Amino acid sequence: MADLEAVLDEAGLTNPQVREFVKEYAELTGAERVEVVNASDDARLLEEAVEAGELEKVGEGRYYSRSYYKDTARSEERTIVATSDEKDRGVYNNWRPSSEMKPQLHDLMRGASEGKTMYVVPYLMAPAGNALAPWAAGVEITDTRTVVLHMIRMSRVGVQFVNDLEDPGHFVRAVHVSGDLENLGQGTDGDKRYFVTVADERTILHFGSSYGGNALLGKIAHGLRQGAYDGWASKKFLAEQYMLIGIHDKETGKDYHICGGFPSASGKTNLAMMAAPDALGERYHVSFYGDDIAWLWVEEETGKLYGMNPEYGVFGVAKDTNETTNPNALASVGEGTDCIFTNVAYNPTTGEVWWEGRTKEKPADRHGWLDWMGSPIADRKEDDSAPWAHPNSRFTTTLANVPNIADDYDAPLGVPIDAIIFGGRTRDREPLIRAITDLAEGVYDGLTLGAEATSAAECKEGVLRYDPMSNRPFMAYGEGDYAQHYLDIVGAASDQPIFAHVNWFQRDAEDGHFLWPGYRDNLRPLLWLLQLKNGEVQGRRTAVGIIPTEEELNLEGMDIPAEDLERILTIDKSRWQQEMGFREEHLAQFERMPEAIWEAHRRVAADLDAED
Repeated sequence: MADLEAVLDEAGLTNPQVREFVKEYAELTGAERVEVVNASDDARLLEEAVEAGELEKVGEGRYYSRSYYKDTARSEERTIVATSDEKDRGVYNNWRPSSEMKPQLHDLMRGASEGKTMYVVPYLMAPAGNALAPWAAGVEITDTRTVVLHMIRMSRVGVQFVNDLEDPGHFVRAVHVSGDLENLGQGTDGDKRYFVTVADERTILHFGSSYGGNALLGKIAHGLRQGAYDGWASKKFLAEQYMLIGIHDKETGKDYHICGGFPSASGKTNLAMMAAPDALGERYHVSFYGDDIAWLWVEEETGKLYGMNPEYGVFGVAKDTNETTNPNALASVGEGTDCIFTNVAYNPTTGEVWWEGRTKEKPADRHGWLDWMGSPIADRKEDDSAPWAHPNSRFTTTLANVPNIADDYDAPLGVPIDAIIFGGRTRDREPLIRAITDLAEGVYDGLTLGAEATSAAECKEGVLRYDPMSNRPFMAYGEGDYAQHYLDIVGAASDQPIFAHVNWFQRDAEDGHFLWPGYRDNLRPLLWLLQLKNGEVQGRRTAVGIIPTEEELNLEGMDIPAEDLERILTIDKSRWQQEMGFREEHLAQFERMPEAIWEAHRRVAADLDAED
């Protein structure tokens, strides 16, 4: 290796503890070269990646990548939170002692980057100057150039973010080593992959993947798991898998901000990027802040709950993204955006990309098209129904490329939070929207958030796969402690946000049609929620929350059958009583669940029993 000290000097990396960290892992992994990356290196790195065959061009200013076919998604069963205290063990965080996991990861990484370049990526998971910036600085070391390019799109990258730290040692140490992807035994008893967050040491060690959340360590590992642990340990903030939007009322001049959690396939990204329906567009504008992560804290001077998106980009699922479901997403990956597509279908002759749901029909001319594994689609048999794109295919683009990005998305202050919403995909039980004005009941509702199980193995009709706060795969410590921390943070706000549960997915029992059109029309129940918080409407009280009356919902420009509207604004008492039993079983798994949550559960159950 060239003189490492000279390399770091030339890059302007002055933080002595960052330099020591880089030196330690350069020696451990055996990297041949070290390169320190700034955002200004993006164009050069893109060019190098194309020349090396790691990326291909998709027209002008767009790029295509294909991952190893066994390396296409997060691997929850190989993802671990490690600390030195077993009290941090939760039901979902797959806790292990750090004394066991660190040596194991170091053994796997030893010499694994021999002959490769080790890229050093200093990053910030917050707007510069934000109140939570002290917990947002990190350095990712990676041996994969495409990971660097994704990190530049998903975080703020540059040596200035670590050189100027008040405490030179207070940064997340993130190490990514891809390993020999073809010989890792993915999914077997001999699986060598491990994705470990050593939370109490603010260290992330990932081995055995070059894809997505397994490799972009600023995103899930720092933005959610480490962020959640830091927020709890400092008693300062929450790190949640939440979207964040702004709603501007042009008539009154008021701005509102809503964040919330949605389990997978429950419409979170489409909601985050939605535009107002045509009939309401002259009055309301929806601004995009983020679709995946929000950090929440109480601003000291005002006492208000604030939020910000720590990410700098969007790592979106391509499947079913089209002009109807999410036109803003498509615009964000247009020509000249320098976006990166991963594992979609690709035509190198025409420079086109395609995925299931992009258009109603597949491209008629199959000539030149390659599927996500690089196989010619024209060679397939006519009855071959295998997808052209991987179901978890992705697009990566910066926030600035999103057409309705908020003007203040990168402002240090963050935005005041007016409402926190949860939404799962359920065919029945959940109405269109139910508002919750009590803090403990709101947190209780988030802890019992769920969506219909996607696996037939569940075999229990009506049972949801619970996903507390949509954070199930990202829990960093015990769920009972998490619930108390959530109560403490939000409870400290002088102006409490209103909570709500939404459901865009109720279906008719006979023909299966959706009772609510969804997409842009989802703004309508959110407007009602804000009116309720402002005291402008009253709604109808039920045991599980306040539901809009038909007259209170703004349905201008809609044509929805009266029987469908009545159904989505109705509570099914028997189904809810069944649900309460499932909820009790779910919450009973968790140690140290606050009594306030159990009281909320008992209160809702009693109110249901008493309801006519």
